[in-house]
Amino acid sequence: MQSPVPSRDWCLFLDVDGTLLELADTPSAVAVDRELKELLARVAQTLDGALALVSGRSIGAVDRLFAPLRLPAAGLHGLERRTASGTLHGTHDPDVRLDGARAWLAGFVDAHPGTLLEDKGATLAVHFRLAPRFEEAARRAVDAAARAVCGYHVQEGKMVLEIKPQGITKATAAEAFMREPPFRGRTPVFVGDDLTDRDGMRLAESMGGISIAVGDRIEGQWRLDGPAEVRRWLAALAALG
Repeated sequence: MQSPVPSRDWCLFLDVDGTLLELADTPSAVAVDRELKELLARVAQTLDGALALVSGRSIGAVDRLFAPLRLPAAGLHGLERRTASGTLHGTHDPDVRLDGARAWLAGFVDAHPGTLLEDKGATLAVHFRLAPRFEEAARRAVDAAARAVCGYHVQEGKMVLEIKPQGITKATAAEAFMREPPFRGRTPVFVGDDLTDRDGMRLAESMGGISIAVGDRIEGQWRLDGPAEVRRWLAALAALG
């Protein structure tokens, strides 16, 4: 493990899948244990509430995973955001501009057993973890669907390809949190494991903060081996309280 010495002056932005939780074969196969929920609650208390979950999942999906814990959160890679005071920003309804892509990709997964279409309303993700032989076919299908929707692009992840709006990222969400209490005036620390986390990590660095990569897919100033190491590091931070 290579990580910075924890500080109560931090504010923390944590990715979920692959960072706090081990990746599962499908998004619905993930579960959050009581110990992790309690650990995050302790860390949030140590940081006076300056901890946000920043996920590709919707905020509703994040809340269901971590219930009854309810933290500041950004969902859909920054498209939606809930402040520390509970105010919601961003989209919550299905984007009708994606209807053509929905139909196209639904047909694709029907024809390619083991692939999965995750319809998040404002984004569409095709998972091929259970059918890696279809990766190239999935790339062609998702690229074609994205080209047909103005203002959207393909976000690559671990065994997943997602169509999402351009210009909104986990960095824009973290930057918005940094303008608000209890995050304002603190040192940002962004922890993530995948390509969608890189913007948030670069933002933290540009603000004099810290980037921590989990695993070896992306680069950060520091590195943790996996979710188990992340938990041990969070426990050290919680002990400061």
